[in-house]
Amino acid sequence: MRTVHSDALVVYGVTGDLAHKMIFPALYAMVKRGTLNVPIIGVAFPKWSLERLRRRVTQSIKQSGGIDNKRAFDHLLSLLKYVSGDYNDSSTFAAIKESLGKASRPAHYLAIPPSLFGTVIKGLGAAGLAKNARVIVEKPFGRDLASARALNQVARSVFPEDSIFRIDHFLGKEAIMNILYFRFANSFLEPIWNRNYISSVQITLSESFGVGGRGAFYESAGCLRDVIENHLFQIVALLAMEPPAGRHFVEVQTEKATVLKAMRALKPADMVRGQYNGYRQEDDVAKNSDVETYCAVRLFIDSWRWDGVPWYLRSGKYLPATATEVLVKLKPPPQKLFADAAAATGKGNYLRFRLSPNAEIGLAARVKLAGEEFIGEQKELYLLDEEPGEESPYERLLGDAMKGDGGLFTREDAVEAAWMVVDQVIKHHPRVRPYRRGTWGPKQADALIAADGGWHNPIGTS
Repeated sequence: MRTVHSDALVVYGVTGDLAHKMIFPALYAMVKRGTLNVPIIGVAFPKWSLERLRRRVTQSIKQSGGIDNKRAFDHLLSLLKYVSGDYNDSSTFAAIKESLGKASRPAHYLAIPPSLFGTVIKGLGAAGLAKNARVIVEKPFGRDLASARALNQVARSVFPEDSIFRIDHFLGKEAIMNILYFRFANSFLEPIWNRNYISSVQITLSESFGVGGRGAFYESAGCLRDVIENHLFQIVALLAMEPPAGRHFVEVQTEKATVLKAMRALKPADMVRGQYNGYRQEDDVAKNSDVETYCAVRLFIDSWRWDGVPWYLRSGKYLPATATEVLVKLKPPPQKLFADAAAATGKGNYLRFRLSPNAEIGLAARVKLAGEEFIGEQKELYLLDEEPGEESPYERLLGDAMKGDGGLFTREDAVEAAWMVVDQVIKHHPRVRPYRRGTWGPKQADALIAADGGWHNPIGTS
């Protein structure tokens, strides 16, 4: 397994919004930390000068937090190069090769539309730019099982699997990484982390805003593809995986893939699709659109540990809050000894993971109230808060990819396993149900989870 650090970073789509909003600030942070000191070659179609690219980088960093280290900032600008060209033209890749100079182990980062992934990967192979190199591919990796398989086939025809880094910025968040650490660094969890003690698991990723100017994108994606199949499935994999044999990313990826392969394929009855009122009036949205801006699913994992435990996942636009939260509900005690047992029904112990906008872990337990009666109330024990100075997701993910650490990326078999779970309901699904902005989605989603006591709304929201 190669662990040699990449000696150049080539950013395709360097003039785009993703680079401006996320990538340039991450590169600046990496230079400040001393983890980036290699040539950065920006590639895009517009015929920009290097000076114009530097102005674009300067504007981005000023808008994202300002220039607080002039020496690091000047060094970042000195690392930049620019290549203009068409990805269908072999001369573009010849120019990239010339710009790389003596660099022989580049990392190629494709911050471009998914329709261009295959074109660029084939161009890299034809130009001899894939040897000893790595390729970093933005999501979405395919839009269904067939397209994911086709893209994997193209990528594997040029790069070995351990040189392909399928990036999802969501997995670079500190709170997501903490799930893995919390699960396997604490011995008290393992005895109860199974079907015998856990009654259900809920994961909510809610957004208080709409599609904005991304109507065209959402018409081609929808909530199931955009959030459920990737972000939330990855959280499920971290929560449900077996202990890996070691910390090395190969072992972690193997256990995550095993969970995804054990997920039961979704059926239309396992899903509720919603669309916020006014979506069809958004720019670039069809007047009779059936695309979902909200999706809730009931998922089962056919494994020894999780047999029979329902996993409820939901996400949507224009919900009451912007937050991501996991609730692991524990089964009640087997015997109701105390006078308030009836009142406690449906309010059992739980573990709560807040992933955004801040990081928290909470444990709910019942404690006795003062007095002679054995009556209590449920209190939440607060365990963790976000620490200042953490790496941004893109800073961490780009750094890991250039080091060859694939722990936070997604493997070929895991990508295809996730698409297999949703492939049937992508083709055959219930129609969208309308919901009012500022609510928790269509009422039909409540019926999906009614047997398990209803949805938990993220703490601090109504």
